Amino acid sequence: MQVENDRVFLRQAIELAKNGVEQGAGGPFGCIVVKDSLVIGRGYNQVTSTNDPTAHAEVVAIRDACRHLGSYQLTDCDLYTSCEPCPMCLGAIYWARPRRVIYACTRHEAATAGFDDAVIYQEINVPVDERKIPFDHQALNEAAALFRLWKDKGDKKLY
Repeated sequence: MQVENDRVFLRQAIELAKNGVEQGAGGPFGCIVVKDSLVIGRGYNQVTSTNDPTAHAEVVAIRDACRHLGSYQLTDCDLYTSCEPCPMCLGAIYWARPRRVIYACTRHEAATAGFDDAVIYQEINVPVDERKIPFDHQALNEAAALFRLWKDKGDKKLY
């Protein structure tokens, strides 16, 4: 039963991806967020239509679901996506903390269509001073003070 339900929701994510491509919104990626068997978030890739490199299907769907829930956490939610999430989306997923992620295509299949995230996966493990894009650490006391401010804030919401 669970596998069949998963396939129904995956097909909805795939249909979103198809509609996004047909509308010229962006790449062939779609995502839905489900809680208690109800779709509470939807997204398709909108990178090229919004000029936003973060407008991946998963990020759009997470934002939509969080607005719906009035929360920054996707507790007890399942995320269905047409393709294995890229490193950026993987980070967003871990921050949102859904129960699980179900995907249809692998990142290797996406690479055959020109969506190759391999360089990002490789760069994550490269020492900062050896990355392809230079990262220049310039420590400032004012920046470090922000963490002290946060640590001392009594009414903060932990996440």
